[in-house]
Amino acid sequence: MEKIQSVVDSVTGGASAMAAPGGETASKGSFAKPGDFPIESQVDRAVGIQDDMTKKPDPATVQEGDEGFTQYKAAKKLLGKKTIVTGGDSGIGRAAAVMFAMEGADVALVYLPEEQVDAEKSKELIVAAGGQCLLFPQDIRDEAGCKRVIDSVVQAWGKIDVLVNNASVMYSIPDITDITTEQFDRTIKTNIYGTFFMTRAAVPHIPKGGSIIVTASQVAYAGPPMLVDYSMTKGAQVAMVRCLSNQLLSKGIRVNAVAPGPVWTPLQPAAMDESQMKEWHNSPAPIGRIGQPSELGPAYVFLASQDASFISGQTIHVNGGAIVAG
Repeated sequence: MEKIQSVVDSVTGGASAMAAPGGETASKGSFAKPGDFPIESQVDRAVGIQDDMTKKPDPATVQEGDEGFTQYKAAKKLLGKKTIVTGGDSGIGRAAAVMFAMEGADVALVYLPEEQVDAEKSKELIVAAGGQCLLFPQDIRDEAGCKRVIDSVVQAWGKIDVLVNNASVMYSIPDITDITTEQFDRTIKTNIYGTFFMTRAAVPHIPKGGSIIVTASQVAYAGPPMLVDYSMTKGAQVAMVRCLSNQLLSKGIRVNAVAPGPVWTPLQPAAMDESQMKEWHNSPAPIGRIGQPSELGPAYVFLASQDASFISGQTIHVNGGAIVAG
């Protein structure tokens, strides 16, 4: 536990060293309150890089209380499991991957080549937690590339117990007439085609008792006006989860989704300019703050484990208290 905490601190700066507005060091208890995050944007890039974020998202501490965020406590619920996490280089994907490793799993990460620096840090955390880690720099829009990833994992490990379809792209565009065909195409092909390609290739190698988890989003239910194309894809993913659950239950494979609310990940600065980031910062979840990836990770562990053996076709909403239908 001390080993992984030292690695977590090297990546995040330490849970007690989060800078508050004005540059002061915030107390642990105030971590992630409105205004704690810098107004920064990476919107000029194709993807967000966690390593370049001023305040790093936290992959492995949860449970805010009087003493701040405490280290995630694993119970070896995924001992010996072989898992794949797309978008596992950073953000929510990194949190899920690290917690999988803490629970005894080996993890293969799939990410864009330009996210290599983040992927290497995720691997460092996974190895520190005791897991094996395979790295696959692969754009999931490439059908053949997705199949190569699955084939390589099966060749290395013999099976795939858990597939997490987490990789997505998002653009914040207030007016539909400003959404370019190029942007629309990339959003649809990454979020829908990529999820489909990875799942279709993986299913023949997932044994009875296996689990498929999709990262959907609160936006599929809320309808934010600036996320038309992204929200479309998240609604499609929820529909896919329900249909695929009905199809795969006879094979003993469970399919579920996690729908995050506002969470501090590289997806945010990559999607929004500084004015949009400021508005996002000033609109926290009902709980009164923006979430950390580490607060999403346990939901993935739960759905991947036998604790969720009677759950399929469902969406778990981890959104800081927003009430949504579905």
